[in-house]
Amino acid sequence: MWSDPDDRYGWGISPRGAGYTFGQDITETFNHENSLQFIVRAHQLIMEGYQWQHANGVLTLFSAPNYCYRCGNQAAIMLLDEMLNKSIIQFDPAPRHQHGPEGKAKIKALPDYFL
Repeated sequence: MWSDPDDRYGWGISPRGAGYTFGQDITETFNHENSLQFIVRAHQLIMEGYQWQHANGVLTLFSAPNYCYRCGNQAAIMLLDEMLNKSIIQFDPAPRHQHGPEGKAKIKALPDYFL
């Protein structure tokens, strides 16, 4: 889902430059018409790794910790058991520096596509 949940009602143009925003009324209608409890989406940086919106009708999960090696965000995943009970697990970013030979810190180079 490339559109983003918003505090406004109805549909709007996304400030991210692509897609749309949708309000809680859209979420409630969509979930009701499709017999869903909630929508799970991604593709939006969330500093805590996850965010519930629209009275728990939309969950955004972001599973890339420290996005682009510079955002410092947590990551999260959702686990569902056989009874569809859900739990969210958060992950902290990996340390930026790793230790090389002789205990000296070595810096991992950023791939060109992140620059």
